[in-house]
Amino acid sequence: MPEPWSTLLTFSLALVGALVAVLIISAVASVIVRTTSRHRQWATTLITRARWPFRVTLLIVGVWIAVAISFPGADWREVVDHALLIGLISSGAWLVCQLLLFIADLSLSRYRLDVPDNRVARRLHTQLQIVRRLVVVIVVIVAIGASLLTFDGVRAVGASVLASAGIASIVAGLAAQSVLANVFAGVQLAFSEAIRVDDVVVVDGQWGRIHEITLTYVVVMTWDQRTVVLPCNYFTSTAFENWTKYGSEIVGSVELDVDWRVSTDAMRARLEAVLAESSLWDGRTQVLQVTEATGGMVRVRVLVSAADSAALWDLRCVVRESLVEWVRDEDAASLPLQRVLVGDPGQQRSSAVKSAVPAEARDRAGLFSGNADGEARASEFTAAIPVQEDARQSREHPLLEPARDDD
Repeated sequence: MPEPWSTLLTFSLALVGALVAVLIISAVASVIVRTTSRHRQWATTLITRARWPFRVTLLIVGVWIAVAISFPGADWREVVDHALLIGLISSGAWLVCQLLLFIADLSLSRYRLDVPDNRVARRLHTQLQIVRRLVVVIVVIVAIGASLLTFDGVRAVGASVLASAGIASIVAGLAAQSVLANVFAGVQLAFSEAIRVDDVVVVDGQWGRIHEITLTYVVVMTWDQRTVVLPCNYFTSTAFENWTKYGSEIVGSVELDVDWRVSTDAMRARLEAVLAESSLWDGRTQVLQVTEATGGMVRVRVLVSAADSAALWDLRCVVRESLVEWVRDEDAASLPLQRVLVGDPGQQRSSAVKSAVPAEARDRAGLFSGNADGEARASEFTAAIPVQEDARQSREHPLLEPARDDD
């Protein structure tokens, strides 16, 4: 048999052996992982992520061994070895990325977002999203750098670049100023907890939920299923509302303009009945107050609370509809009117509504008074200011000064 055919046959056998070895090693590794994990979910995730990069890495190693055995002194070996080395670096980086992503997914699986008290989970999901992207970017950059350093010409260029690293860094920073600002803003958002995944925010007048935070932009899903994409530096340089920074509970208002003859006591009783029947109300805040009495009408403001912003929206609509129906059907005299009074109007009041309200004194709860919830809210905005007795007397009586020793 001629020498070339013999070498080709040897290479073919070595290549087939490498493929068989790759399949056997991959199967054995899969069995070991499944056996060790005792049919846990993370084993399936690890096998799914690492199967192909692991096989490709083994295959490149097998082909390299087959080439080394079959063509020990060929002239073209240097080029092939160089290509296989670059392939091995790439597949190794792919495998490392998949393993690191698996570790991140395993950490996130312990913290669920679909539970009521998920503040810690949202913080970890936000931070790990940024860390995952940073790790992938770093691994890719290192792999590209390692591949380029296998070329002799690039090594010489790299030495000269390192010699002028200061100038190169300044030029690169000026050229990519906006990109780098977004990247740093993304890292700042991840670890400062200004926003987290699944936070409810109001940005540019849009009410929505933080869906994704990347190194350069933030995705906000609005209430009507639109997608708003904002750069990361928007959240570090512009004021915005975060409704779930310290909790999802929230208070909202409903305002009605009615006539001066309205019975606020009867309206308050109707509000109590509506909230008692609603499962959206969390039982924390229930306030009805007259906030304005100008322009021939009275403005009634109702404050209610709910467990989250979605429940609050529906609760406000329910309260508004119920009070409108009550005014229309039960207290028509309080409907908004434009009137012209001639002579002495006297004192007019709806006798039917007045008789329906008990005459005894009522505890009219306000936003900052009247019950424990209001007083607790008021204490957040007030505090005792210590005043020294001598300083206060000096301010009240400027002529009174402490006696001097030399007098």
